[in-house]
Amino acid sequence: MPLSRRILIGLATVVLALLLALAAYVVYLQVTYYRIADNQTIEVENNPSETLKADTPYTALSYNIGFGAYTPDYTFFMDEGVMADGTATKGQHGRAVSEQSVKSCTAGDIDLVEKLNPDFALLQEVDTDSDRSFHVNQKALFEQAFPGYGSVWSSNFHSAFLAYPFNEPHGTVNAGLLTLANTQIASAQRRSYPIDESFPTKFFDLDRCFQVMRIPVDNGKKLVLVNSHMSAYDKSGLVRARQLDLLKSMLEQEAAAGNYVVCGGDWNHALAGSAGLYPSQQQVPSWIAVLGDEDLPAGFSVVKPDNLAEVATCRGCDIPYEKGVTYTATVDGFIVSDNVRASAENIDNGFSFSDHNPVKLTFELS
Repeated sequence: MPLSRRILIGLATVVLALLLALAAYVVYLQVTYYRIADNQTIEVENNPSETLKADTPYTALSYNIGFGAYTPDYTFFMDEGVMADGTATKGQHGRAVSEQSVKSCTAGDIDLVEKLNPDFALLQEVDTDSDRSFHVNQKALFEQAFPGYGSVWSSNFHSAFLAYPFNEPHGTVNAGLLTLANTQIASAQRRSYPIDESFPTKFFDLDRCFQVMRIPVDNGKKLVLVNSHMSAYDKSGLVRARQLDLLKSMLEQEAAAGNYVVCGGDWNHALAGSAGLYPSQQQVPSWIAVLGDEDLPAGFSVVKPDNLAEVATCRGCDIPYEKGVTYTATVDGFIVSDNVRASAENIDNGFSFSDHNPVKLTFELS
């Protein structure tokens, strides 16, 4: 057999093997794919007995801890951007740089929350057993650090082994929302957000959800506390619009029932006019959508932080963080019903342990 023919046969064999491997991997992803059912009751662990009081100040914190990966120099493979001069930028990493880095960032997150000492901590992107965070159980670490708090956990992202990016695969992910509370929670529910069901997006953004917790108040009413994390990589904005519609429907129902509502989280929308508010040498990214009071049901409003102009809550992760260069916006925060008196502050942590800064809410139930 001529050498050239043997080479062609060899190349054809390699190509066929790669195609078969790819087909097998796609089948594996599809077979292992499932979505968590909507309207699931969640167990409240270590539930305190203290009752919430009307006309008394309380604090709540919303903080996306970014699975313990985001030191200021960290960039993420799914993040893309454009510099002011038109140069395209893209993040690199598919997972945290090391187990020690995850432990260090998680310890920093816990220390920060302890210093802020909220009555309620609404946390997002908390991993339990993920390749991307070297299987550090962040949920357990937070619960151990706050033994006097009740905890509510909901899976917000679980996936089979994601082999992309090829040089540093994202791997298997088990992550979610964790709410800590130092007052009694009567009940908790997990609500599933609609997602993009197209291939392959559904494998990278499945099981977005929000938690709904009902907390008794001493005047006979209830506080409905919501911890939410909407989709991020939705350039068209159509998925987030559907997610917002679902949330708005719930808010309207709770207001009609006369409940107090405090809804916090990572909205992946620029809040309170912050889309182009902060100095940057990058263009506004394509994923940025805007959320304002006009997008909410009557009787609800975004709590504008007192220091909004000075401190952003989220940085772009297509380039390392550099103040005044990297794009930033405020996408984390709180929405409240009109029967809740509230003020907020963006906490400037310099994106030291996450690609987000926390937001602290001070509120009273009138």
